Amino acid sequence: MNPLVSIGSPAEAARVAGERRSQHLITAFVITGLLFMLLPGTFLGVWNLLNISREHGPASISQAWIQAHGQAQIFGWIGSFILGIGYYSLTKMKSTRAFPAGAAWTSWVLWSAGVLARWFGGVTGDAWKIVLPLSGLLQLAAFALFFLSVRKHRPESGGKKPEAWTRIVIASTIVFMLALVVNCLLLFHQALFANTPALPHVLDEQFVTLAVWGVLVPTIWGFNARWLPVFLGLPKPAARTLYAAYDLSLIGVGATFLSWLPVASAAFFVCAWLAIDALHVWKPAVNPPKVVNVDPLFPWFVRLTYVWLVISSVLGMLAVVWDTSGGIWGASRHAVTVGFVAGMVFAIGQRILPAFCGMRILWSTRLMFWSLVLLFTGCFLRVLAEPLAYQNVWAPAWKILPVSAIIELSAVTIFALNMAMTLLQPPAHLRVQPAATARG
Repeated sequence: MNPLVSIGSPAEAARVAGERRSQHLITAFVITGLLFMLLPGTFLGVWNLLNISREHGPASISQAWIQAHGQAQIFGWIGSFILGIGYYSLTKMKSTRAFPAGAAWTSWVLWSAGVLARWFGGVTGDAWKIVLPLSGLLQLAAFALFFLSVRKHRPESGGKKPEAWTRIVIASTIVFMLALVVNCLLLFHQALFANTPALPHVLDEQFVTLAVWGVLVPTIWGFNARWLPVFLGLPKPAARTLYAAYDLSLIGVGATFLSWLPVASAAFFVCAWLAIDALHVWKPAVNPPKVVNVDPLFPWFVRLTYVWLVISSVLGMLAVVWDTSGGIWGASRHAVTVGFVAGMVFAIGQRILPAFCGMRILWSTRLMFWSLVLLFTGCFLRVLAEPLAYQNVWAPAWKILPVSAIIELSAVTIFALNMAMTLLQPPAHLRVQPAATARG
């Protein structure tokens, strides 16, 4: 709190009102993200995988369905969380501007409608030549409002250079805007010149790489640089090494669009290790980790997500040499999107989102534990079985794939249940029951 602002003053009242508005908004984004994660995202993904396993190949599954599932996961789930956290962070900046409630709620409506339209057009195929371009415009307009709000609320630096985490997050935000521009252009091109809502396979893979390695992974690195020293007690990040990791991730994205896949896979492998080194993920903590109201294994779950990041990059290099059916590429993509990105959301998200959404306490640390255990178990089975099945190495692997899907669906359901029950609880300061006797 600003020491010059007295308690009960108009300025303090305005600050509290802005804080409450931002809490309501991030709650709306979180609930929206959970809905996209469960229904259009994970449930559709499980349905697709069950059909693929039954037919022993993806040929019988609509590519538009597969792409709709991916869009719902990346933009509907993770994108909604990013926008919600971004808007919430505006109230933490030392800015004289009031919280942009009107622009923020408009952004939420546009974003939710755009992601839903993208999923609906891809799955049903109804009026997709209109629905898909419209979805791209809605998402781009929503993010433009968010981006303008962030720019207007930039805090005064006081002559100090921005910290490494701030620079990484800002750069990732700009790339996010670029990805939405590319998405919009692709959808318009598809509507004008194609006869299917599904993007060409190679182009879709390139776009997914842009979204994952250009936006999601670096954004996580940026927020990890801010939060891991606090939550895990790790040393302060090495800024130059983190910048090098980020630069290499962009080089990998660029090489992917140029079809230089050996260069791209090598860049992703090296940048993963540089990020681990920069963030000191696997080094001993210098301060005790903060595990109050979360599962005691929280620090190890966070570290384990970086194991998945390395596995993904290794599989990417192997895919360049040996993949003939898409199985190794699919396993690599699953390792980074589920093992790393979703794993980080399950771990860090259950640590920070309750506090952001009205200073609440996580409903159940046991459910947090099981959601992460099941998520990583399902991811392990999927990453193990997909190359073996697709490459026709081991026929029983086709039976493991649907098992992995059900396990991951269980993990996602438990995570959503835990977050929903958390949001239904009163804030910590209004709870009658002491935290020490709260549900475990």
